[in-house]
Amino acid sequence: MGLRERIEGIWYGGEPAPWWLLMLVPLYRALVGLRRLPCRLGLLRPARIAVPVICVGNLVAGGSGKTPLVIALVDALRARGWQPGVVSRGYGGSAREARLLGPDSTPAEVGDEPVLIARRTGAAVAVGRDRAQAARLLLAQGVDLVLADDGLQNPGFVRDVEICVVDGRRRFGNGRLLPAGPLREPATRFAEYDFRVCNGGQTQQGEIAMQLEGSQAIALAGDTASRPLASFSGTAVHAVAAIGDPQRFFDALRGKGIELIAHAFADHHAFVPSDLEFGDARPVLMTEKDAVKCLPFARAGQWFVPVTASLPASFFDAIAARLQRPKAS
Repeated sequence: MGLRERIEGIWYGGEPAPWWLLMLVPLYRALVGLRRLPCRLGLLRPARIAVPVICVGNLVAGGSGKTPLVIALVDALRARGWQPGVVSRGYGGSAREARLLGPDSTPAEVGDEPVLIARRTGAAVAVGRDRAQAARLLLAQGVDLVLADDGLQNPGFVRDVEICVVDGRRRFGNGRLLPAGPLREPATRFAEYDFRVCNGGQTQQGEIAMQLEGSQAIALAGDTASRPLASFSGTAVHAVAAIGDPQRFFDALRGKGIELIAHAFADHHAFVPSDLEFGDARPVLMTEKDAVKCLPFARAGQWFVPVTASLPASFFDAIAARLQRPKAS
């Protein structure tokens, strides 16, 4: 069993956390406290952007579905008259200074999730370790609303609305803080966010239900043909996922009646051609987040499955009602 599988078993599988992981929890808590101390002492004031800011994140390390939610928010708020842009840390990319994404930006430079968001929405996207600095780059693009993809635990910028996403299947795992558990903050913090979104599973009181829906597969190579996912049933395929919870993708395919050989990689894995060579001619299905990294060496028989986050219209209306348009300069 590899380290990733062992950690997953401890965090979500009921396996006891070893003493050395438990001993590191106070160190993690102290480091988090030190990061926030300058703001609490008034030595550092969180940066305020000149337009409203919505922060979308989660309480756990790893994925919960926040990026599909950001995409859905861009579309919904644009339909309500806003011109949203997206800011991200650009995790997995080499860029250190704040920059705007361009048509030639690659996942290796700016991260896989920002590239995915830019391609799906056409919105202006900026990345940078300093999110406030990156967000200001968006203003020159006509943006009047900033969506921060992740950053709930970042005290360095002011947000008008905070949205926390929880994986409805895995929830908060064993309920422990990192590294003995998956939590970045205590689970009690969940109730304090403005909106709480539950991705799949059983929605609990006060949570907004979100479902990820995908029924088509799109070819990575050639003419980007598409075909129904159901057309892959009856024959085994290779399923590839390098997301926070690969099992979610595999279960979704099985739910479509697809028999699969699962290949899970670490979140944000930097794919190389050999990762997709399995010694046979079976089709390869992957997530859209993985596809943006595999396009440069894509070949026939490789497909990605885009998903759309489905949420009640009343959720988007409630968010829009909280926003105040910036005053004209």
